[in-house]
Amino acid sequence: MARRSTPQAKIDDSAFPVRVLICVPEMGFGRRSDALHEWLATRIGRGNYAWHGGGRGGTRDRIALYFREPDAASACLTAFPDLELADGTSLPGYSSPYLPFGRSEDHDTVCNLYNQTTTQEAMRQLFKGLTMTDRAGNVAPGKVYPDQLAPIIRHDGNSLELVKARWGMPSPPSVLKTQRDPGVTNVRNLTSPHWRRWLGPAHRCLVPVTAFAEPIKGGNQWFAPAEAETPMFFAGIEVRGWTSVRKVKDGETTDDLYAFLTCAPNAEVKSVHPKAMPVILTDPRDWESWLSAPIEIASKLQRPLPDGALALVDAPAEAS
Repeated sequence: MARRSTPQAKIDDSAFPVRVLICVPEMGFGRRSDALHEWLATRIGRGNYAWHGGGRGGTRDRIALYFREPDAASACLTAFPDLELADGTSLPGYSSPYLPFGRSEDHDTVCNLYNQTTTQEAMRQLFKGLTMTDRAGNVAPGKVYPDQLAPIIRHDGNSLELVKARWGMPSPPSVLKTQRDPGVTNVRNLTSPHWRRWLGPAHRCLVPVTAFAEPIKGGNQWFAPAEAETPMFFAGIEVRGWTSVRKVKDGETTDDLYAFLTCAPNAEVKSVHPKAMPVILTDPRDWESWLSAPIEIASKLQRPLPDGALALVDAPAEAS
């Protein structure tokens, strides 16, 4: 009886542990396929990658690129930013935007609850020397849950403004099963075409936060600055005047929306949530960079806080 050989794709799974699944464009790759093959051969080297059919994901065909190192995969995605990643990609730091509500493949929930107690005057004082218009009305301190209104600091065309927006950016259309869109609360994959449109300075914002929670069995573990009174902001993105159905009973509404970035966890968060943490900015220079720098510079802020910067704390008291 003839012995069956191991399929080449399985051999490559072992030899090339970093797999990148790419959606095939509706009109095919065309000349981009030749350019991609040439780039891989000259920059990565023929023995350092493999290319196979990637099967079908949902309604889309895919190709599979295998690499020996994450850096090679990242370099390829940087060189070809129009490539659309598909579910099944196993690149460190990749969180699929195509699974429900932007969750990663293991369905971990990342910071869907935080507390905000900084007063409006204190927020304005943090940006001394800059003009900030307060259009937020009354901002009550307390816990913030997905789809609720909360304060953000964003551009108003000339300077900064403090406003309220609804937590949850528009979901990728491919994940929606009905007309209702509950929104995506946190974003990790900045290479996704869905998110790239909102990465310019005009759509970036700062989300004030005093403490945030990560889910644990039976409840939540809260985190706050290790040094009390340290001001913190989530690195956020926002869109204005977005019309969608957030709740069926409300029908279509037009809202200003926001979400914030996530990244790998630091030591404190990793002890509770090993996959991710929010991108938190505590340095005024980082606030300025996030609000104004080109994305090539600003994206470097998508990193964890240094180990030791956070403390595990009790849940904040309910606002009276």
